[in-house]
Amino acid sequence: MSGDGLVSAYADDAERDAEVSVRPRRLDEFIAQHRVRDQLDLLLQGAMRRGAPPDHILLSGPPGLGKTTLANIVAAELGSGIRVTSGPVIERSGDLAAILTSLAEGDVLFIDEIHRIAKPAEELLYSAMEDFRVDVIVGKGPGATAIPLDVEPFTLVGATTRSGLLTGPMRDRFGFVAHLDFYSPADLEALLHRSARILGVPITPEGAVEIAGRSRGTPRIANRLLRRVRDYAEVRADGVVTLETARSALTVYDVDALGLDRLDRAVLTALVDSFRGGPVGLSTLAVAVGEQPDTVEEVCEPFLVRAGLLARTPRGRVATEAAWRHLGRTPPNGTFGVEAPAVPDLFSNAPDPP
Repeated sequence: MSGDGLVSAYADDAERDAEVSVRPRRLDEFIAQHRVRDQLDLLLQGAMRRGAPPDHILLSGPPGLGKTTLANIVAAELGSGIRVTSGPVIERSGDLAAILTSLAEGDVLFIDEIHRIAKPAEELLYSAMEDFRVDVIVGKGPGATAIPLDVEPFTLVGATTRSGLLTGPMRDRFGFVAHLDFYSPADLEALLHRSARILGVPITPEGAVEIAGRSRGTPRIANRLLRRVRDYAEVRADGVVTLETARSALTVYDVDALGLDRLDRAVLTALVDSFRGGPVGLSTLAVAVGEQPDTVEEVCEPFLVRAGLLARTPRGRVATEAAWRHLGRTPPNGTFGVEAPAVPDLFSNAPDPP
């Protein structure tokens, strides 16, 4: 993986496989998200005492915070099987009907990025969630007939990074809705110590603090950085992840003290050096850094805004005072379109601006 993707909250299939070994398997092993964890525990314990599947569960929040992990934990706590799929894969209602009719009683169906499910499949899912029944259409035109098929009682766990794109009827059919927040530095440190024990990586408290501070509040990024620092420690140091080793390794991988990578700094540098802090339009800014506008908007901007380094205004993007300071630049005349706090709140739970 290149340095440009090292602090991305998204993961490909290969990395998801690498994450399996450090994923918690029970609720009491899951670090942080204390409110969601307690609520889920009540939901699952109550369902098991009644001997019935729990209500359908919707997990929302930014990528990399543990939605897939929680879905697997739900199945493990219930002692049931889990079937995993994703919204973009389900293109036809028949695809979903085949999955639903293959479920055993009490199984968990996990649909990742559920907001991207096709409309015909979504409508089929309504009756399955409420009545545990699906109607399969056989034939076309006036001769088409609907064949009702029973579905074993199951629990749907849906995950979405964009809950605002879910339709009202879909959202209303979930009995439990939870939003996952970014992790605090202390929670990330605890997570890193746990992952290091599982991977057999010696790590000092100072080394964990350093990695946690550059992980953008996201456990997926923290575990990824830990693996890269482990490589550096084994090849160029004594194998122990210390403060000095972590700093040296992350310098090699071009991840700075705030967790910014090459592209993040390129955006800020273009704003400050080429446009004197802005405001500047998204398309112009993207051309200046040699990237597509959607890459800048979806990959870079959410964290830069959350960190208090960039602001979106009606006139365009503006570099805040904190951005000038982070780049070691002197602001022109001490004036800014938007002021930023002296210390950016990297782990604010406020949603990204539209």
